[in-house]
Amino acid sequence: MGTKIKDIITSEEITIDDLSGKTLAVDSFNRLYQFLTTIRQRDGSPLMDSRLRITSHLSGLFNRTIDLLEKDIKEIFVFDGKSPDLKKREQQRRSKIKKEADLKLMAARAQGNTEDMKKYAGRTARLTSEMIEESKALIKALGLPVVQAPAEGEAQASEIVRAKKAYAVASEDFDSLIFGAPILIKNLSISGKKKKTKTLGFITIKPERIILSDILYKNSIDQDQLIAIAMLVGTDFNIGGIPQIGIKKAQNLIKKFGKDFDSMFKECRWNDYFDYSWNEVFNLIKNMPKQKEFDLKFTAPNIDEIKNILVKNHNFNEERIDSKLSRLLKIKRKKNKEKSQSSLSKWF
Repeated sequence: MGTKIKDIITSEEITIDDLSGKTLAVDSFNRLYQFLTTIRQRDGSPLMDSRLRITSHLSGLFNRTIDLLEKDIKEIFVFDGKSPDLKKREQQRRSKIKKEADLKLMAARAQGNTEDMKKYAGRTARLTSEMIEESKALIKALGLPVVQAPAEGEAQASEIVRAKKAYAVASEDFDSLIFGAPILIKNLSISGKKKKTKTLGFITIKPERIILSDILYKNSIDQDQLIAIAMLVGTDFNIGGIPQIGIKKAQNLIKKFGKDFDSMFKECRWNDYFDYSWNEVFNLIKNMPKQKEFDLKFTAPNIDEIKNILVKNHNFNEERIDSKLSRLLKIKRKKNKEKSQSSLSKWF
């Protein structure tokens, strides 16, 4: 779901080349769900291996990662940990939507309705523990670091950026902003296009850079007030927000009450809609558990392990994998040559 603060967000279009030489902290669950919902066959069914195990996430992960490495963009993959108790209702809501989509997909298949099959297939995507573990294994084989968050991945990714270990968070949601990410990158696509939601059609996109300090300045608010605005319109921890309060009304309430959030939420009748206090949500967002120490080693790709995961275990076409890996090795050789030349120049 994410937070509904889009209308107060300002962004600038950038190019992939603008990110060359930079490291991004990836909201991994967001990325993997993106692959699971969009990398599908013409009838909407996901890619699968000979044992009918879904491989869309591995295909997307392998190809996108190498494409970005070719552009000299490195990634740190951050995975969600234990969900906070306040998120359980949002998880139940998502589960209900998937079950409804399952039923509609079954009906579409029974009727041979290809359009409806395409429409509902993506909504049934589920990320299993097995998918998560094999994704981590592939990322490590590609030589990139994996960070396990104690709770929300976007909060951990934001912490990595604040610690200046990465340039920005890469995600399609705005949640990292309420967790304090200084910079957010959306629409990170080499092809310049992405599939439309709930269809297999494409739309043209460009990467967007969103700078938190610009949002706060342009809206005359601070980070705490941004969190309060998000709570008014709804977050994963208070689904739907306060009824009949949209982003404009939320901004006006912040202007009226400043940082007197207790009076503001009393006037909005928070307790009529939620059986927990506004303080619980606010403090959870502001103090989400995060690791302060992280192992961010980048290593050489392990070609044998990559092929073991993709070709041996999941029947990927070996020639295609070899072709893509040759590009990865070319990048590595170029880097080593540049490093060697740089070291040599120090002698003169």
